Amino acid sequence: MRFLVGQVNEGTAVFLLSGNSAINLTEQDPSIGSDLMGIIKAGMTLSDLESRVVGAKSVPLDTIKPALPVVSPGMIMCLGLNYVDHIKEGGYDIPEYPVFFMRGPKSLMPAGAPMIRPVCSEQLDYEAELMVIIGKGGKHISESDALNHVFGYTIFNDGSVREYQRKTPQWTAGKNFDSTGAVGPIVVTPDELPVGGEGLKIEARVGDEILQSASTSDMMWSVARTIVAISEFATLSEGDLIAMGTPPGVGHAKNPPRWLTNGETVEVEIEGIGICSNPIVDEVTFNKSG
Repeated sequence: MRFLVGQVNEGTAVFLLSGNSAINLTEQDPSIGSDLMGIIKAGMTLSDLESRVVGAKSVPLDTIKPALPVVSPGMIMCLGLNYVDHIKEGGYDIPEYPVFFMRGPKSLMPAGAPMIRPVCSEQLDYEAELMVIIGKGGKHISESDALNHVFGYTIFNDGSVREYQRKTPQWTAGKNFDSTGAVGPIVVTPDELPVGGEGLKIEARVGDEILQSASTSDMMWSVARTIVAISEFATLSEGDLIAMGTPPGVGHAKNPPRWLTNGETVEVEIEGIGICSNPIVDEVTFNKSG
C-alpha cells in the first residue's frame, strides 16, 4: 500500500494512492483520523481499507498538499555514520556500535514545506535518508522478528547545521534547528519493497546537480539490526520514526563545502518510494513572509 497524508479543502486527511490518483480514506471513515496513527493502531490491512473505499471518488495526487505522515511521533531516533564512505569523508573512525541521536518534533516539516536556513549559520547541509515508521511497539525485539514491527518506509532529508553540530561532541544542536528535517510525502508498506528496504537507489540533488547517489544496501546497520539495537535500551511505540543515516556526498565533505542556499530546492529520491522536495528559505525571509 502507498499512503499520503495531506491537506485538501476539507482539511488534513489520509489518502490511499493508486498511480497518480488518491482516495480520501478519512472522508470515507472519519475514525481513521488525520494522520497514519489511526491505521497503524487499528492494524488495518489492504482488504480492510478496500472495503471502506468501494465507490469512492479519487482526486489527482498533485492537488494534495503534503503533511507529516505522523504528526506527533513519540520518538524520532536517527542513525549516524551508517555508510562506510560517508564515515570516511567525515574523518570519523568506523564505529562498533550504531551512532544514535534524537530529533525533536519542531525540527521536522513535511515534504514541500520550506527548509529554513538559519540566520546564525550558513552551513545548512543535506542528508538523504531512508526513514522507518514503526507499526508495532516492543522492547528487546529479536532480529528475526524486527521487520514485523515496521509499518512502512518513507523519505527523510536530515538537514544539518554543521557549524552547530560540531560545537560539542554531541550533535543535538546541529540536528534540531526548527524546520530542517523533511519527511515524506509517500509512505510505502513493506510488501511493496525489498525486504528491509535494501537495494534501493537513494539520491539527493539540487536541479541537475547530483549531490548524493548510493544504495541502501550499503548501510552498515540494516533496518532489522537497528530496531534490535534501539529496543535494547528504549521501548518502541507505534508511530515512532527511525532515520537510517546518509550515504557519502554531503556538502561539508566537498571542496569547497557545498551548503544549501536561499532559493534552491533540494530533492531526495528513493527508488520505489518517491521524491521529497523542499525549497530552501532564509530564516529572515521566512519570518517576513509568515
